[in-house]
This record gives sequence, structure tokens and C-alpha cells, in this order.
Amino acid sequence: MLYAILLIVVLLVAVLLLVAAMKPNTFRFARSITVNAPPEAVFAQVVDFHRWESWSPFEKLDPSMKKSFSGADQGVGAIYTWDGNAKAGAGRMEIVETNPPNRVTLNLAFSRPFKAENVTDFTMEPAAGGTQVTWAMHGKNSFVSKLMSVFMSMDKLVGKDFEEGLANLKRNAEAASQPSAAG
Repeated sequence: MLYAILLIVVLLVAVLLLVAAMKPNTFRFARSITVNAPPEAVFAQVVDFHRWESWSPFEKLDPSMKKSFSGADQGVGAIYTWDGNAKAGAGRMEIVETNPPNRVTLNLAFSRPFKAENVTDFTMEPAAGGTQVTWAMHGKNSFVSKLMSVFMSMDKLVGKDFEEGLANLKRNAEAASQPSAAG
């Protein structure tokens, strides 16, 4: 009886590992929103890491997170590093390409809770009523990531944060593009 149970467990683990191995070697998550503001208003929020605190949902994961900015003040060469609690982890972002006012590309390197290197793109395209903004992340799918994806959808998990961030970004960009009431 014990031998049969052990055999079933081994077979289940083997099937699980096989299913994980068959997952794609790369991933891409993306979410979009329409912002009632010109691309320049959105671009200004994304190209400057100092502004991320007001819209990025990841900034709220650890109120006492250590942050540092280096390199350029904004745009290509701007670097943002963070070191926070278990939820926030630690890592580094660097803006590696911009095409004002339509695109910002970042290299994103996590060092904790796990090591990973990904690319994040923000694209701003003119659309009816304003700007279609897309926040996307893509990279290599390690075997551990593939195995985790058997049990949970990383797209849904990360996607919720992207949706929250885009809603915040929309609010900020729309407010920034309104004519001031000063007169």
C-alpha cells in the first residue's frame, strides 16, 4: 500500500514537472487604459522616477522602503533602486530608451525576493479622446517561474497592479493637463 501511494506521488510530481517544462520560455504581461490627456502629460509622469511615488502601486508595498535615485534626473540614464520589506523586495530600474512623447523603456532587475531581469515598456499612442497608454513587462520564464505558473497566474497577479497603476497614472496625467484655475 505504501509503495502504491509513493508511486502515485512520484507520478504526480513528474506530471507537474512536465507541465511546467512545457510552459513558454518567455512571458509578457500588459494592461492598457485611455487617458483624457495628451501623450506628453503621460510621458512626463513615466519618464521621471521621482513622480512614480504618486502613481505606482509598488511604492505602497513598504512605507519605509529605502529608495535612491542616480544617473540622469529623468529620461535615458535615470536609475532608481529600492530595498524594502518582503513584499517590496529589492531591485533596480534604469530608463534605457525613450521616444518622446510615445515610449519609455526600462530595464528592471530584481535582486530580492528572487533574481530576475525583465524589460518594461510604457507606450503612449494618440486615441479618440486622449491617449492609449500600455504598461507591459516581458522577459525570460525561468523553470521556477514556469512551475509557479502551474498554480497561479502571474498575468492576473501582476495585471491587477498594472491596472491600479494605470488608473493612478490616468488621474495624475489628466489633472496635470487641465488648465490651472489661477487667474
